[in-house]
Amino acid sequence: MTTALVRGIRVNFQVWNEEGHETVVLLHGFTGSVNTWGQLSKQLPSSIRIIAIDLLGHGKTDAPSDASRYSMSEQIEDLECLFQQLKLQRFTLLGYSMGGRVALSYAVSYPDRIKHLILESASPGLDSKEEQEARIKADELLANKIEQFGIENFVNQWENIPLFSSQKNLPLEVQQAIREERLGQTEIGLANSLRGMGTGAQMSLWNELEGVSFPVYLITGELDQKFCQIAKLMKERIPKAEQIIVSNVGHAIHVENSTQFATIVKKVFSK
Repeated sequence: MTTALVRGIRVNFQVWNEEGHETVVLLHGFTGSVNTWGQLSKQLPSSIRIIAIDLLGHGKTDAPSDASRYSMSEQIEDLECLFQQLKLQRFTLLGYSMGGRVALSYAVSYPDRIKHLILESASPGLDSKEEQEARIKADELLANKIEQFGIENFVNQWENIPLFSSQKNLPLEVQQAIREERLGQTEIGLANSLRGMGTGAQMSLWNELEGVSFPVYLITGELDQKFCQIAKLMKERIPKAEQIIVSNVGHAIHVENSTQFATIVKKVFSK
């Protein structure tokens, strides 16, 4: 684990295969951390340098009390500042769920940085004001509950939502590792992440997709019908998009079938 000071924030990240001549940057989902990429890191070749980052309010990165610091625009600038410190030029960016929304937002802002964009179970945000306003209200309610009742109460409910039902089929030790990763978060970090870069709070990027010129790989799990449909609609708008549906898994493909997920990532690097 390594820490960098980025615009006044201590950002935690982890690097594997430091001598690799190609680079992939990994962004986890809500309640996640760099730990979620452990299995993937073992299955990628040493020629690929892997940089996994704890997003603001998650893992060992700082969790400031000011919710405005968590906006998507702030997160994008944090990433760009970190990438400058790491002397990254062009690289492959991979984001899962919330991290996928961050990855897409960054890639639209800094397209010259991106060689390939890999989005796992991600979306460009919500298309209508009504949807955005409803989601902001729902996320604010959830943020308040996290602050009021604590992390464990939240995790007990979160791990049982329908989105993660397929994870009940994972080995018990894998389920426990996911639970511990979630329990390791802070109330303020999760609550402010919902307020600042939740699906409703972020700017919709649906109208930006036609202008994306780099290759985009949209990975979804067969059992996650909602995000399969979102990926299908994204593919229709992105000029160089490929949709990949992985059988018998749900939202977190990199956890539920890490070998298949690693195979897909390796194929991207072979193109």
